[in-house]
Amino acid sequence: MKALLLVDIQNGFCPGGNLPVPDGDEVVAVVNRLIEEGGYDVIVASQDWHPANHGSFASQHPGRRPFEMGKLCGQPQMLWPDHCVQGTPDAEFHADLNTGEIDYIQQKGENPAIDSYSAFRDNDKAAVTALAGYLRAQGIKELDVCGLATDYCVKFSALDAVDMLPGVQICFIEDASRGIEPEGVRAAIDEMRAKGVGVVRSEQIFKD
Repeated sequence: MKALLLVDIQNGFCPGGNLPVPDGDEVVAVVNRLIEEGGYDVIVASQDWHPANHGSFASQHPGRRPFEMGKLCGQPQMLWPDHCVQGTPDAEFHADLNTGEIDYIQQKGENPAIDSYSAFRDNDKAAVTALAGYLRAQGIKELDVCGLATDYCVKFSALDAVDMLPGVQICFIEDASRGIEPEGVRAAIDEMRAKGVGVVRSEQIFKD
């Protein structure tokens, strides 16, 4: 059984959103083709779903600005612009994404006291989501990961998948993802490779 994990393909991370990833909307066409032609048995998606007072927002730290480093839950924390607030258009999936084929949506980042880059658990690794259990229940043996952003939520989701889904082959789909900074993307790919994550392009999946 083979699954596709779509990470945070939301308005907030696309051009016009509150925390846009450069060219983030370009992944949608590739992802839609993967959904339709990639041969996946299960398709899951994560959705950043923050309360308005989330501690990762610079607005919650008087005198601080977005993209400064701060602290949250005793750990270093990048302070972000308010983004993907629950129930707002910014938190909705991109309008062109084929959401009708998604079998399971995992919302994350709901605890205002800790950020959640990964679709599988909070950044402090103390609280886990239901996603790993859902995938195990489906008998998944292969998991391809893609979405936004490569150097944050995609990377952390792929690395946690390795830890939390032993025996499952994890791959990162490079051209179905976009990152914030080129150097960060390169470092993220190197880190994923070092942890045993395969790095592929969508055309390799279609050939399979």
